[in-house]
Amino acid sequence: MLDNITFSPVSEKDVTRAIVQGFTRQFDDYVESDVIIVGAGPSGLVAGKDLAEAGAKVAIIERNNYLGGGFWIGGYLMNKVTIRKPAHLILEELGIPYDEVSEGLCLADGPHACSKLIAAACDAGVFVVNMTSFEDVVIQEPGRVNGAVINWTPVEALPRQITCVDPVAMETKLLIDATGHDACVMRKLEERGLVELPGYGAMDVSRSEDEVVAKTGVAYPGVMVCGMAVATTYGLARMGPTFGGMLESGRKAARVAIESLKESPAAVKAPALA
Repeated sequence: MLDNITFSPVSEKDVTRAIVQGFTRQFDDYVESDVIIVGAGPSGLVAGKDLAEAGAKVAIIERNNYLGGGFWIGGYLMNKVTIRKPAHLILEELGIPYDEVSEGLCLADGPHACSKLIAAACDAGVFVVNMTSFEDVVIQEPGRVNGAVINWTPVEALPRQITCVDPVAMETKLLIDATGHDACVMRKLEERGLVELPGYGAMDVSRSEDEVVAKTGVAYPGVMVCGMAVATTYGLARMGPTFGGMLESGRKAARVAIESLKESPAAVKAPALA
């Protein structure tokens, strides 16, 4: 009977030690990673999953207390997400049910799709650090990014007079900006005078998804962009509540990253922004 269950005896100190030791052990291991992805939306999660499955050591930094970005809620707070073919193949790969509601346009349940994608990334071995904000880039050599500076997200809410909470840094061979329209990594490079960003344009679903995937790749030595960060970086149209382009952009980012890392970290070079 359920009422007769007796749980294993533990004390509060056992619970606390398990959490502290488990997290610090893993965090220590990932302070130096092959790839750090900033942003755990659909593009970042797909990129992380594919990279980890290929054998890369991948950490994802997420500023919120949840993963998935807008993939949970779709458009207008109605939790259905649309995916244009051929990105439906990623849904099938992840075991996400969908309906083809018109030719080439598929509809899936947001929470179901997002949960499956998060689980797939975790199953692949991605290490996730959430409630953690990207603050700055690490540049150990001129003209190349070597890591990410991070801090707990709640620090941002502290009064200005007491926010002297120093961040920490993680080193990586490749930093991927998957922070959506904010393009936080690329904006930091712009703030430092290293790039100029046009920002994303008005909505055009048909054009945006194709162009975002086409432009996914290295945007600055050591930094790759995927998802809607691509639109902000290159001045492309926004795509709204359709997610095929984001999923495929994450997949392309992983593919390009794998090939670049096979050559050498120094091979992660960037074309001129145009």
